[in-house]
Amino acid sequence: MIKFDLEYFKKISKEIFLCDSPTGYTHNVIELVKKYVDSYGFDSKILNNGALEVSVKGIDSSKVVATSAHVDTLGLMVRSIKSNGNLALTKLGGPITPTLDGEYCKIYTRDNKVYEGTILSTSPATHVYPDANSKSRDIDNLEVRIDEVVHSKDDVIKLGIQNGDIVCYDPKFEITESGFLKTRFIDDKASAVVLLMLLKYVSENKLKFKYDTKIYFVVYEEVGHGASMVSNDIDEFVTLDMGCVGLDLAGNEEAVSICAKDSGGPYDYELTTRLINLAKANDINFTIDIFPFYGSDIGAASRAGVDFKGALIGTGVSASHGMERTHIKGIENTLKLIYLYLIK
Repeated sequence: MIKFDLEYFKKISKEIFLCDSPTGYTHNVIELVKKYVDSYGFDSKILNNGALEVSVKGIDSSKVVATSAHVDTLGLMVRSIKSNGNLALTKLGGPITPTLDGEYCKIYTRDNKVYEGTILSTSPATHVYPDANSKSRDIDNLEVRIDEVVHSKDDVIKLGIQNGDIVCYDPKFEITESGFLKTRFIDDKASAVVLLMLLKYVSENKLKFKYDTKIYFVVYEEVGHGASMVSNDIDEFVTLDMGCVGLDLAGNEEAVSICAKDSGGPYDYELTTRLINLAKANDINFTIDIFPFYGSDIGAASRAGVDFKGALIGTGVSASHGMERTHIKGIENTLKLIYLYLIK
């Protein structure tokens, strides 16, 4: 069975999580991931839409299997510049916007300048606004206060900030002594780190994949079309994404969730059953679950017309699209299950 290297996980996950990569602005994290993949000795290429494809020759070429994780995250974009020099916002993906009030952020301009700021309610002060506590924190009532001396729209334009610039908020990355990973964007950077750890282990131990295998580090998942670019020759596709934790769900942060059905319908029955049996036979802590408000890259690839069997697994994540948390044990169980599927 694959060994979980906690110290390596801590090192690589910190790098991946702290590399800003909201959907539509993922080139930096893809280059970082490619650097790791190349160092393990695997062939990879960046596709036209920005995703990374790793192709590995397996022992058996009778079928092609695939796995993936998405490295794009939630984020924001400058919608417009206000007359007072603050920035109006539009969402990239679906963050829970009330959790963003008070977050530090960075603004990335098209000419490669980076400015700092704070995301605030448009009624940010109790001593000034009577609705400071009660005002909705939807996206139309949030704005960025830039940490530069600006008093007008013209002042902001002179900095080089314009509509369409990317706004990234602080992930607050931390791994606790009790084994919790608490940070934004566990969905789905934790899975990306799992796949990198898998490739490292396979390389160092000179192991072989059972079948010809494609591993994708996907972009644009958070807006619904991430894996629409996968190869048409795939026969099976097990994507790694977060498992949900909460009301009427079986998942927990220490287990790998195996999703039987999400908002797009049921996953392949035979392949899902195979994963369940692998988990059972190898004493992996797992749950089977239904995610009613959820979609994955399996759906994106299916809608693109790729003919394959599809399944979904991933560590249980608390407070998805907000201040997320999972446990190292859940990540380890996810690593073990995808290892058993691809290697053993």
